[in-house]
Amino acid sequence: MSDVTLSKAVRSNLLHLQNTAKMMDITQERLATGKKVNSALDNPTNFFTAASLNARAADIGTLLDSMSNGIRTIEAADNGLTAITKTIESMQSTLRQARQDKTFQVKSYELALPAPLNGAETLTFRGGALDDAISLDLTKPTDAASSAQLDMEAFSSEGVDVSTTALEFTIHVNGDGLPVQINAAAVTAYNSLNGTSLDPENLSARDVTNLINRQLGSDLARVNAAGNITFVSPTTGSGSTLQITGATGGANAGIADRPQATGLDASGIDAKSVDDLVADINRKFLPGTDTPNPLHGKVRASNDNGKLRIENLSTTPLEIDGIATDGRITGISTDEGLRAELGGNDIRANLAKQFNELRSELDRLAEDSSYNGINLLRGDALKIVFNELGTSQIEVQTRDAKGNTRPINSNELGLFEINPDQLDDDASIDELLAGLQLALGEVRSQASDLGSTLSTVQNREKFTKEMINTLETGAANLTLADTNEEGANMLALQTRQQLSQTALSLASQADQAVLRLFG
Repeated sequence: MSDVTLSKAVRSNLLHLQNTAKMMDITQERLATGKKVNSALDNPTNFFTAASLNARAADIGTLLDSMSNGIRTIEAADNGLTAITKTIESMQSTLRQARQDKTFQVKSYELALPAPLNGAETLTFRGGALDDAISLDLTKPTDAASSAQLDMEAFSSEGVDVSTTALEFTIHVNGDGLPVQINAAAVTAYNSLNGTSLDPENLSARDVTNLINRQLGSDLARVNAAGNITFVSPTTGSGSTLQITGATGGANAGIADRPQATGLDASGIDAKSVDDLVADINRKFLPGTDTPNPLHGKVRASNDNGKLRIENLSTTPLEIDGIATDGRITGISTDEGLRAELGGNDIRANLAKQFNELRSELDRLAEDSSYNGINLLRGDALKIVFNELGTSQIEVQTRDAKGNTRPINSNELGLFEINPDQLDDDASIDELLAGLQLALGEVRSQASDLGSTLSTVQNREKFTKEMINTLETGAANLTLADTNEEGANMLALQTRQQLSQTALSLASQADQAVLRLFG
């Protein structure tokens, strides 16, 4: 088949029409994809530059999730610190309430020391805020005449047995003989009268004195500070005499015949007044020394219309020995179960319990301040990477003022469980409040550090988002098509195509005119 020969005009118009069609195809592709560079063939420089920018934006974008989780983890720790701060403030409020509370147990006792005195009368305090038992002498030397006094031999700790052999003796008081006979029948009668259960086979020194005084109808027999039986004449001066004769029986009684003892005309003993005792209990230092008074600040006394008013400045019960069961101060030691007792301050004791409960809640708050398995308050470390190369990062961990890593809990803050007796005195409470203030300062400082770190991470997150937007915008500028421009191009190409088709038709008509010559 021979080639078809086209005229120059037809061929030119046909070529333009083909170019227009090709340009329309390109414009249609740009309008369809929205990009002016769809492959490296379109524009190698722009294509690969945009690909690099998009790749970096994608790499940075993967770090945003890590930053977001890091922000939530820091916020969780900050929530915990906020709650811990409120808890410590509640602990402070509890201690301040304890310091303001003054509902200590008080009771007034009548001073009723026996007469005459033997100088062994004491008031002994045990328990409460005291470390050891403290005895207070209820007597003082005087220039008055003293009474006669007979001290027996050491009393056996095994006790006196009068079940088979009676204890008999005669005590002569100022020349008058008073017979005493203690046997099983006397013990039975005493038990029946007083509702006691004394054992005739094992009588204590106090049991013996009680039995003697019942028979004598007086309190001649006493138990001194050493635990031995002592007889004291009811009168004073040189005319005051005592003597024991005819002592028999009573194994281990420690009572034997004693020659006459005579009272003295001078250098006797006298009882202290209520005001004297108030001064002895409340003074800061022992008389004539710089030795602290062990009762000061732990027991307080005052004169209550002639009675000794004692206040237990403690959360622990205070025992007072030397007070009879009817509440009179006699200065004579009693059995342990018969000692007077002042209860402790229950309000302060309960506040100590509240303090410990708040301390436990503080630890629970710290333990629950975790996010996605990481708890900064427990001492966990949080690492957040800021760029795709890993060269920019931050590590978050709770630290003390010296920069040492440490968790946040009651022990690390120096807040330990307290006993009720630590709230006995205001000075101890002040020390606890000072410790709470230090702990509160540390928690607030830690919250400030986490807040600064949180601000840094949030700022970096914002920067990263803006950087991604910049990279993606740059890539888009290199590859995206201007739809307005491409639409205008398409309209122009369509017009050109129509014109080219018209021109081609005109060129073809010129060739057809030759045929008419042969018509």
